[in-house]
Amino acid sequence: MTERGRSSLTAESQGLGIGPSSVRWDGEGLVFEIDEATMPLPGRVRGRVRVRPSAVTSHVETLDAEGRHRWWPVAPASRVEVELDRPSLRWSGAGYFDCNWGDAPLAQDFPDWDWCRAPVGPQGRDGAAIVYDVRRRDGSGKVIAIRIDRAGQVESFAVPPRVALPGSFWWRINRGVRCESGGTAAVRETLVDAPFYARSVVATRMAGQDVTAIHESLSLDRFDSTWVQVLLPFRMPRLAR
Repeated sequence: MTERGRSSLTAESQGLGIGPSSVRWDGEGLVFEIDEATMPLPGRVRGRVRVRPSAVTSHVETLDAEGRHRWWPVAPASRVEVELDRPSLRWSGAGYFDCNWGDAPLAQDFPDWDWCRAPVGPQGRDGAAIVYDVRRRDGSGKVIAIRIDRAGQVESFAVPPRVALPGSFWWRINRGVRCESGGTAAVRETLVDAPFYARSVVATRMAGQDVTAIHESLSLDRFDSTWVQVLLPFRMPRLAR
């Protein structure tokens, strides 16, 4: 939530600290201690988030042909507990944790992508289905369609056809979702509508089930544009140290 310099980083085998915020593994899950400023309206976000995975996977996917960008669905089925002091909020529910990393800027190799994850089975008891739909700069693409059970076992399923969704209301971010035959694809709610990113709740059909999924559309062309780069410091503070 705040960009900081190298001197603000502390790294240990069981944890990572960036300024006053940190994340650590407590033996059962991840504990995020958050103490950050808000932008553009000044304020504080302070508290903790606990992520308790049912299983941790070892499944890593490459997103580009050269292997420079990787994605790890670390804990697709988790329990999340949120306890914030500022603002005063308490809630818990089903959650998800993943990780992206690479050896080059994302905008260098991708113009955009869509991603969605849905719990499967009664009340999500059978794990999660995930579709990662990537477009590459060279005109090719890659679609990852996997189902991960609560024990962390991963299996692929047939890639569904792509269905266009309405663009986001304010910033007109293009959205699309994979939907199997017999299902209906629709945006149920837009949670984030930002200049280069939209997060939504969508209805679709994956892995043989009608599901409600969290969906993300990322425009790296927008992100890399000069006008968005100028706006970023007003949304995410930047500190030299």
